[in-house]
Amino acid sequence: MAIHRDLQPATLMRAEIAQRRDEGYDLGNLPDRIEAAIAAGNIDSQAETFWAAIDGLPPLPAGREERLDLEAIRTARPDGRYKPRFNLSETALYDRVYGAWLGRCAGCTLGKPVEGWLRGKIETYLRTADAYPLASYFPVLDPFPEGLALWKNYTATALGRVRGMTRDDDIDYTVMGLHILETCGRDFSTRDVAEAWINNLFFGKVYTAEAVAFRNLTHGIDPPHTALHRNPYREWIGAQIRADMWGYVNPGQPEKAAAFAYRDASLSHTGNGIYGAMWAAACIAAAFATDDPDQIVGAGLAEIPEDCRLARAVRDTQAWARECPTWEDAWERVNARYGAYHSAHVINNTCLIVLGLLYGAGDLEKSICLAVMGGWDTDCTGATTGSILGTMLGANALPDKWIAPLNDRLESIVPTFQESSISDLARRTAALAKTRGNAHR
Repeated sequence: MAIHRDLQPATLMRAEIAQRRDEGYDLGNLPDRIEAAIAAGNIDSQAETFWAAIDGLPPLPAGREERLDLEAIRTARPDGRYKPRFNLSETALYDRVYGAWLGRCAGCTLGKPVEGWLRGKIETYLRTADAYPLASYFPVLDPFPEGLALWKNYTATALGRVRGMTRDDDIDYTVMGLHILETCGRDFSTRDVAEAWINNLFFGKVYTAEAVAFRNLTHGIDPPHTALHRNPYREWIGAQIRADMWGYVNPGQPEKAAAFAYRDASLSHTGNGIYGAMWAAACIAAAFATDDPDQIVGAGLAEIPEDCRLARAVRDTQAWARECPTWEDAWERVNARYGAYHSAHVINNTCLIVLGLLYGAGDLEKSICLAVMGGWDTDCTGATTGSILGTMLGANALPDKWIAPLNDRLESIVPTFQESSISDLARRTAALAKTRGNAHR
């Protein structure tokens, strides 16, 4: 039987070594031993021995470990909560939620055909197409130059070929969030999330940390240990791409949105992986109440530990955005300090979302295009950036060139949501958002 691509022993081991380095562990000669086993073709038979060695590494110095408990996270937040003034009519609330869904779909669609590309490759493609800087869905070069072929999904995501929101895991999780709330209510638990995954997702269509958590669940491991057991992707971007719904249903309440995101993220992520989800959910909740991108970024920072690696990276990016006249200059700073992270890590990709928000200055097109032109996990950064801008602006203010091609249509693998109307999903989400003050969590 084939092993999931993200669960191959060599892939897991290399990712775990990278993660441990990020966390500051002393690895000794363990990386060399693992690489030697991979080169000799012995990694499968030695995997248990290496996992035991990893589990036996000396602990981090006191104060270096990431916080896993919600109350510990809250204790480590910066002083001063961001409490935006929220006062939207029922009609305006729906418009904002609908805008959030549309912005998310547009940004995700924009980034899909170049997912995982580096910034230089994206720029080369766009210049070859006489389309730099990006200001539309990706144009199609015919034929593609050598080494510059868009991903095969371009047939449904490139300029002139968008006929709706084609299926994507980023959007599946937004739909899943809606399903969880409609099924379990606002007091859903991490176990409720786990059961929803097992009953509604396909193992072959979940990736990295989610694939590990799914595997762990099927092996009888309960959350939150599903996020901890042999999961080298625990600080990657997966939990952040699941966070949007928690912001949608807590408009103007960043702290509550972050708490919802924590419950969801804890199934598959730890440390900065959780913080990235909490940050994004809080940003979206704040975007219902302010049109200042810097305030939105700050609202997210207010809900995560002040001293965590993600918070430092976001603050760095804010500082560089103030100092650098162009986003390209700021991107160079981001890349120099955080570019060594994997292309699907939460830290470097969050920096790109922040660049999109700050240099986009409240414009949907500029914001999602800047986030995507930065490279790395482009469908994820485009989606989250679009979600925040869509929430801030509302559906009625979004440019038709980005929204009309979606045709109010969304595909998903989640049962009963395979073919959905985006406006209907927004109506159902807005109905849940109206009850935000009626639950204690």
